[in-house]
Amino acid sequence: MNASVRISVSSLRAHKRRFAGTFLAVLLGVAFLAGTLVMGDTLRASFDTMFGDATSGTDAVVRSAGTITTPGESQGVRQPVDTGLVTAVEKAPGVAAAEPDIQGAGQLVGANGKPIGGQGPPTLAGNWIDDPKLNSYQLAEGRVPSRSGEVVVNRGAAEKGDLKIGDTTTLRTPDPVKVTIVGLATFGGEDGMAQVTYTGMTRSDAEKYLTAKPGEAASILVRAGPGTGQQELVDALTPVLPKGVEAITGQALAAENTNMISGQFLSLFTAFLLVFSGVALLVATFSIHNTFAIVVAQRTRENALLRALGASRRQVTASTLVEASVVAVVASAAGLAGGIGIAAGLQALFPAIGFPFPEGDLVVSGLSMILPLAVGIVVCLGSALLPAVRAGRTAPLAALRETAVDQSGASRTRAVVGSALAALAVAVTLVGVFASPSLWLAGTGAILALAAFVVLGPVASTTAVRVLGGPLDKLRGVTGGLARRNALRSPKRTAATASALMIGVAVVSLFTVFGASLKATMDQTVSRSFAGDVAVSTPSFGAGGSGLSPRLAPAIAERPEVDTAVGLGRGVAEVDGKGRALTVTDPVALERTFDLGDVQGSMRDLGDDGIAITENEADKQGLKTGDTAQLAFTDGKKQTFTVRAVYGRSELAGDYVITRDAWAPHRTQDSDTLVAVTFEDGVSAADGKAAVEKVAAAYGNPEVQTRDEYAQSSAGGIDMMLTLVYALLALAVLIALLGIANTLTLAVHERTRELGLLRAVGQTRAQLRAMVRWESVLVAAFGTVGGLALGGFLGWVLVKASDGASDSAFAFAMPPFQLTVVALVGVAAGALAGLRPARRAARLDVLRAIATE
Repeated sequence: MNASVRISVSSLRAHKRRFAGTFLAVLLGVAFLAGTLVMGDTLRASFDTMFGDATSGTDAVVRSAGTITTPGESQGVRQPVDTGLVTAVEKAPGVAAAEPDIQGAGQLVGANGKPIGGQGPPTLAGNWIDDPKLNSYQLAEGRVPSRSGEVVVNRGAAEKGDLKIGDTTTLRTPDPVKVTIVGLATFGGEDGMAQVTYTGMTRSDAEKYLTAKPGEAASILVRAGPGTGQQELVDALTPVLPKGVEAITGQALAAENTNMISGQFLSLFTAFLLVFSGVALLVATFSIHNTFAIVVAQRTRENALLRALGASRRQVTASTLVEASVVAVVASAAGLAGGIGIAAGLQALFPAIGFPFPEGDLVVSGLSMILPLAVGIVVCLGSALLPAVRAGRTAPLAALRETAVDQSGASRTRAVVGSALAALAVAVTLVGVFASPSLWLAGTGAILALAAFVVLGPVASTTAVRVLGGPLDKLRGVTGGLARRNALRSPKRTAATASALMIGVAVVSLFTVFGASLKATMDQTVSRSFAGDVAVSTPSFGAGGSGLSPRLAPAIAERPEVDTAVGLGRGVAEVDGKGRALTVTDPVALERTFDLGDVQGSMRDLGDDGIAITENEADKQGLKTGDTAQLAFTDGKKQTFTVRAVYGRSELAGDYVITRDAWAPHRTQDSDTLVAVTFEDGVSAADGKAAVEKVAAAYGNPEVQTRDEYAQSSAGGIDMMLTLVYALLALAVLIALLGIANTLTLAVHERTRELGLLRAVGQTRAQLRAMVRWESVLVAAFGTVGGLALGGFLGWVLVKASDGASDSAFAFAMPPFQLTVVALVGVAAGALAGLRPARRAARLDVLRAIATE
């Protein structure tokens, strides 16, 4: 074994360049994995600190015990508590101070007239809490609000909106409120809580604009006196609280908030990044395997001589694995350092593009270092295992032959196995898409399809390269013909090199097709369901934004240019014990502006005790027109509603519709998510839009869009997602290109004598460079075409499986322009990967090349 180690180390020293591509592939894959894990640890620690700071002075929180959580949402809606409880709480043993905490949505308008924030993180407003220990924010400049209309805002929001103390602006609550900034606040010494904006008002203003009626608060914050612990305080508060109201410790509240972020958002985000780490490492596997396969083929005579001199199979195999181990350990260790750099870069990048991440020092845990190191070593050794075993099987007599080069073609067994895998993949996929709609079955079929593509690669490479390289004979003459023949030499090598790029292109194509399909779905939904002329909305996603004033739709409807204006508000209730989102609106105007499909019953007869539901929900709940359903609201009240209409389409109208009169007794902070407007006959689109914009300007200046503009903006988050996906996949594509460059570099070394002979018989340096570059382009073209085909198929599978597994109707779309760009980038990247090997080949000394053994 010692001899094997010495031979391996000597070989590595003599041929360092052979493993440069492998080293970089392992380094990049490990770096991305380590960066993802470090980023996850850092974010968890930062959120822990942030929520700990927010509740550091709060020893107990009094709040409503029950929540109503609707499908697809993680945080439930709680009933407000009576601020009259403050007096009883203050009298409880161990209480030093108690303050009502009124919270709601409030979005500031900047000096330029545009809203601040709202792109994901919430825009919060509440009463300024006078007790500095109970207040999460600390006054940094100015003074606290003392009169109606005065507010304190966090310094970060003021800077984003170019606002300063003394400025007057608008606060959307969602009703527009004129406010004057009298103070700036910080949060834990920072300008704000991550990307969240905060506006502190007087208590009377908060009750007026953020609650349904005075005397309500989201919770009551309690501070304990000296010598009283948090749990002791909770135990003292519990007996004085009415039924349905609970007290929890400040530590428990911080843990709840942290778990909500870490257990859902952060876990999903980290898993998202880990998927791309896995793609990068999978691509690296092909590149590493190909490198070692070529190196072993080139060292056939060397290994045969070792066998002839007495080396055993095990020793030859071990020497190859030792080389792989050294490369793996050194590259993985370097990747860990790179991972910390990537985490630092991500930490700076994401807040800059609006992601709600708090600031904080990097947290590097043992697992975040050990796991990527182990994965890098295992991937590298696993990729080198088969070539190492093949090296050990070299016969001693091979020393008498010329240097063996991989000339193997595609075996019949491979063709049979690959075809069987492809047939199985299609069968499983079709079952998962059509027979029994299931994302799991469709995903299994997709994995089998990927395996089939890899197995069939050498079978298809010969035909594919001949077809793709056919025009080269005419375009580039002898040079093009030689490039095509070189790519055809070893189908396995060509397929393995192209497979790395194929996987990267396939994933890019998959997300491109899925993104285009989501956009087409949104466009189809708006075109089919929205019969209005313009839509008024606030550009926000996630928890951001404050919504639209419920008074906006009636104000627009008064304009002579407008026929109908209907606002869609949102409420929540438990319907027969299950949390459901309610659409709060004027059902008559809704039916005139939206296509609800077939309607059984009448939308006109809902009143304050009627409800309209979709056919899907009616089937699930076993309801029909005339039946009754019990709704339980967040205020603790229950009411029986009669189903007076069942409609067919829920795409924009939602699954449950009630009137504003029915919702009014149970509402909290009322807002609309959308106002749909239909013009009078004869009113031009420009005149109607101008009239609506004039009214909207008085309500915080929300965006007025045509139907097409609304469909495009609704899909705006998809473009952001695709941009992030493309940026993350760039690493996998880079590793694939390194694999192509490394393969060509080794192939140039392998063909040294042949290249010398070509130069000797008259081939110019330019022709030699072009031959190597075109070979690189052919390999890249094969990988790109295969990736486009696989990605398009997987995109279709994902769209169709999602369509079958959900109530929403998905539209499938293949974007020709974007996919053409992907194809051109893939081929151009192949040409780029061939530049260095081509330059190296052209620099070969003719006489030395001919004399090379």
